[in-house]
Order: sequence, then C-alpha cells, then structure tokens
Amino acid sequence: MTPDSAETPSAPAQLLTDFSLEMTGKDIGALREAQPSIPSGTRINVTFLGNEDLPMRVAAAAAVRAGGFVPVPHISARRLESREDLGKFLVALEEADATRELFVVGGDPVSPLGPFPDALSVIRSGLLPGHGVRAVSISGYPEGHPDIDTDTLWTALEDKIQALDQSGLEASITTQFGFDVAPVLGWLEELRSRGVSAPVRIGVPGPAGVKRLLGYARRFGVASSAGIAHKYGFSLTNLLGTAGPDRFIHDLAEALSPAIHGDVRLHFYTFGGIKTTADWVHAYRS
Repeated sequence: MTPDSAETPSAPAQLLTDFSLEMTGKDIGALREAQPSIPSGTRINVTFLGNEDLPMRVAAAAAVRAGGFVPVPHISARRLESREDLGKFLVALEEADATRELFVVGGDPVSPLGPFPDALSVIRSGLLPGHGVRAVSISGYPEGHPDIDTDTLWTALEDKIQALDQSGLEASITTQFGFDVAPVLGWLEELRSRGVSAPVRIGVPGPAGVKRLLGYARRFGVASSAGIAHKYGFSLTNLLGTAGPDRFIHDLAEALSPAIHGDVRLHFYTFGGIKTTADWVHAYRS
C-alpha cells in the first residue's frame, strides 16, 4: 500500500460521509443512547406516523436538535386534515428550531384526510417558506411503487422539483430502500438524463433481522427475490438470521461515478433500531 492510498478513504467510506438516519416520535430515548456513535450535525429524519400525534413528533424533532443533529421532520400530506393542521405543525416545529429542512411525502392513507392529496400540493401551499423552511426532500423510487406507474412517478418528481425551485427552496431526493444496486444505478442515470441535479440520498436498510427486513420489503413493494436476497447477503431459507448493508454499500460505492450519477449519499432506515444502525455505521466507517 502506498502512502497516498493509505491516506485516501475507500469508496464505501467516502459514500458514508454525511449519511442520514431515521427515527420515529417514540425513539427519543434510543436516540440519546445512540448519540455517541452519531457524528455531530448528522441529519435525522423524524417520521409522521398515524399512531403519533403532533406533540410527539415535535418533541422528537426538538430532541434531535438538542443532541447536536439536524432535524428533518416528515410531513405526510394525506394525513393532514386541513390547511390549518399544516400551519399548526409548522409553527410548532419552528418554535423547536426544526423547520430548516423537511421531508414531504404523499403518505399512506388511501383517501386524503384533508385538502392535500400529495406532496406537490403541500409544496404549492405557499406555507413552507414563511415558517423558516429552506430545503425540502422528496421521495424517489428506484424499484418503482406498487400503486403508481413509472411514468406518473417521473412526472410527479419533476413537478415537485420545479415547484421547489419556483418557491426558492433547495431540493433533494431520498429514495425508498432496496436490496439490489442495479436498479438504483439505472434510476440515477435516468434522473440525471432528465436534467435533475438535486442531491440524492439512497435508502439503505440498517442491520436488522431477515424476517423484519422482508416484512418491510413486502409492505413497501420492494423486490426481495431469492437472487436479489443472495446478492444483498442473506438467504430466504434462513429467516432467523440478521443482515447488514455491507455488500450493498460496497457494490454501490464501487459503481458510482459523480459524472454520471451526480451527488449521492446514504439514508439509513433504522428497522433494527437507531442505536444498532448508528453503531454499525460507526464501526464500518472506522
């Protein structure tokens, strides 16, 4: 090994620079336990789940800020019951110094609970800039969406990028997780060919039990065939084991080209717990 190569971080280590994590409103205690393993300034997304209320979501975002990290609260458009509901949430987040960056997503309900059918309608509401919002991340689906066709997904993404630009808001994209590098690379190439230069955070499952990973894969329509599972590093015949993203990150890092794929980082879905994921990333980077 030459001195230069000894000083140059590996491709996977470089990809892990400025990674982000995800937590729910119930994970404040777990976040504090994980804090020693998380670099200061790390972005931590705070989910918008149906079984959590506004105070819980805001308390989680405040805990992220208090820990020295950057809160990225989720806004689930279809869960908002009114324009006033959105405004109330933004005011509470602003008071917690947690509105600079948001993640805006359509959400799970089949029928919207209020006037926002999708993320685009929230972005076009005009409410975000007035509450200190400077940047918004939107969803990307390298393996598609179980309920939305590919052409509609691309149109929606481009419309949101355009709306954010018109609103003077920085745009980024956070993708759904997957187990296969190939569709991620293809999707990134398609994204850049469409003229979208926004930074992308590729969704990666943190280390977790195989059964749990497969459960989330089924829920979100992510491919998990035997061949893909084997490439990722686990077997569908051994559901009692655990799996980490080592191989996925290594293969993705080795294949990425900034000239082709643009600005790419990682976002960890903490299915096995935020501390387990943070400890894994800390050990892998070391």
